Amino acid sequence: MEFITEISNLKINVNVLKKRGLKHTYIRIKDINSIEIKTNFYLNKYDIEQIIESKSQWILNNISKVSINNLEENEFYFLGVKHKNLDNRDIDFFYKKQAQEIIPPILEKFSKKMKLFPTSIKYRKNKRTWGSCNYKNGLNFNILLVKFPIEVIEYVVIHELCHIEHKNHSKNFWNLVYEYCPDYKQRENLLKSFL
Repeated sequence: MEFITEISNLKINVNVLKKRGLKHTYIRIKDINSIEIKTNFYLNKYDIEQIIESKSQWILNNISKVSINNLEENEFYFLGVKHKNLDNRDIDFFYKKQAQEIIPPILEKFSKKMKLFPTSIKYRKNKRTWGSCNYKNGLNFNILLVKFPIEVIEYVVIHELCHIEHKNHSKNFWNLVYEYCPDYKQRENLLKSFL
């Protein structure tokens, strides 16, 4: 059964799935203008409309959450600038490709300047870290780094190169960071402003 109902002047497509043995009625938000209702064979259209009316506020609240999530999925940051994802591109694939193009020249520039050279470079999507340096001096960079302005990417590169010499966050480590990135605190704050 399918029909259209209205909640607060919003037209909603209702798709009803009737299943044997269901004791309760379940409502699922499918998108910003349609819901799915699973119920038993005994409820008619009038009963279902009564349930929708009693749950109207819950439906509206959850539809607005879906709208916000869809909006966020259709926008992405690249080098500190917000863009619309008009062509529905795979953003993670885009970020990885860009990270592999943008980070190496920055890394090469500061490696030569600091005379610190990584044994390997890897790119992956991480939830918690922007970069890391392992005990073999291999560097890992988060592909999401390219969301941020170039000065943030430079700071993370310098930070990880410093870990080749100092494997901790000691005073000597921060002195080395400061030597090549005197405004690193401002750059850290800039990174945090995008989170």
